[in-house]
Amino acid sequence: MPMLADPSKKYHPFKPINIPDRQWPSKQIVKPPRWLSTDLRDGNQSLVDPMDGEQKLRYFKMLTKLGYKEIEVSFPSSGDTDFNFTRDLVTTSGLVPDDVWLQVLSPCRKDLIRKTVDSLKGARKAILHLYLATSPCFQRIVFGMDNAQSKALAVECTKYARSITKDDPSSDVKEWAFEFSPETFSDSNMDFAVEICEAVKEAWEPSVENPIIFNLPATVEMSTPNVYADQIEYFCRHITEREKTAVSLHPHNDRGCAVAAAELAQMAGADRVEGTLFGNGERTGNVDLVTLGLNLYTQGIHPQIDFSDLQSIIDIVEKSNKIPVHPRAPYGGQLVVCAFSGSHQDAIKKGFTARDASGSKVDDYWQVPYLPLDPADIGRTYEAIIRVNSQSGKGGVAWIIKRTLELDLPRGLQVAFSRIVQRETDSLGRELQAKEIKDLFVDAYHLEKNPRFHLVDYDITADRS
Repeated sequence: MPMLADPSKKYHPFKPINIPDRQWPSKQIVKPPRWLSTDLRDGNQSLVDPMDGEQKLRYFKMLTKLGYKEIEVSFPSSGDTDFNFTRDLVTTSGLVPDDVWLQVLSPCRKDLIRKTVDSLKGARKAILHLYLATSPCFQRIVFGMDNAQSKALAVECTKYARSITKDDPSSDVKEWAFEFSPETFSDSNMDFAVEICEAVKEAWEPSVENPIIFNLPATVEMSTPNVYADQIEYFCRHITEREKTAVSLHPHNDRGCAVAAAELAQMAGADRVEGTLFGNGERTGNVDLVTLGLNLYTQGIHPQIDFSDLQSIIDIVEKSNKIPVHPRAPYGGQLVVCAFSGSHQDAIKKGFTARDASGSKVDDYWQVPYLPLDPADIGRTYEAIIRVNSQSGKGGVAWIIKRTLELDLPRGLQVAFSRIVQRETDSLGRELQAKEIKDLFVDAYHLEKNPRFHLVDYDITADRS
């Protein structure tokens, strides 16, 4: 079936929120949010082959090593694998750091809430996360409920959850926190979203010291990021006892704007972000925590997550998810710090030359064309920055020779040798590796076999005329 000539009958534009005095466009992000990794839950449930217990444990250890303090580890009522994994985390001494919160998810059903709470018995810090869809679409089609019924169910389940957690010493958890998600928040009526959260808050009775988490998901991304930011600002303005609430984001990437939506929504007042490493998740994925974290880092704000060895993170993520990180993925992609274009290579080479000439230290202000982040900060080497193919020019070729042979070629020799390289790449129809370029140079200028030149003496001068 071809695309419709007039899609307006089938698809309706998303209605924006009228906030004439919105404040978020003039705000800046000045600190990292609370991070929640949902790789082991939302990410895992989207996989063709979900992780087994051993894979989940390896992933969990990586997350704690990176510095994540809130980790959604499972959906315990979904089956034995998730339930048993949660029990293993709780009962194995020394596995969960003292400052890490284990978060588990449950729908608003008492029997499933009971099983979910049972999975956490003996935990030090636990977040019970309940969700209930609040959009008219889900209420009508999936649940057959109206607003009043949805609110009543949310309150009933919150009261039940409270009775078997923070009000029940026998739950054997040292510290409970509670999270409620009005699922499909971004497609919900904002006034009803506030209303149901107010009712849940009253039922839970949070404190300033232990605020309730209201997670406001773009379960399916349906609008431009500014609309999501408006929704978050509207919620933050209208929810009462704001000091007793933590507003959390959970953007999905259906329109390709999850990162932008998360950043604008933080400007709008959100305190917390839920996502996954490299954006794995249902359909087009969750928001990418690596991109969000390193976006902060390149603005001079440490994300409090350690991405110093990004390749080791990629190795575990790819092995666990059985999905490769895209070569053009922000920061993590293998081609992100590579330049093939001649003009790009020349600019990068000049940037490094200027940096070397000024005696820049590792923490001096970074300003290199085409490289917003020093690759060394995430464990990447400079050797991979410039690669040579038929689109490359003299700057890239000169960079390779300088790195492999420690020869700083004068401009005339750069031009001459780049022509030799160009002929070779055109002939082979592929990229040349650094060793091939070095060998080509050695062969072209007879540096090893029967050398035409011998170094007799030398003198160093600053005169380049």
